[in-house]
Amino acid sequence: MKTPIDVRLLTDVKERLDLVINLLGLLVSSDRSITEGARALKMAGLDNKTIAEIMNTTEGTIRTVTSNLRTRTSRRGR
Repeated sequence: MKTPIDVRLLTDVKERLDLVINLLGLLVSSDRSITEGARALKMAGLDNKTIAEIMNTTEGTIRTVTSNLRTRTSRRGR
């Protein structure tokens, strides 16, 4: 059973990790277009929602600019 201290500690750790992810995302994408930044962050394993938050755009935009990346990757595997 989790104690209130455990819950607070886990919440604090999660918030700090989210901050680190956002900061690293900003560093990776700062000098790039939305397309280039989104693709780089997607290849790093971030989900569309997180990428959209970092790049200050919508999930739909991220989905659109990274869909070609998925198509290219699947074609290369053939």
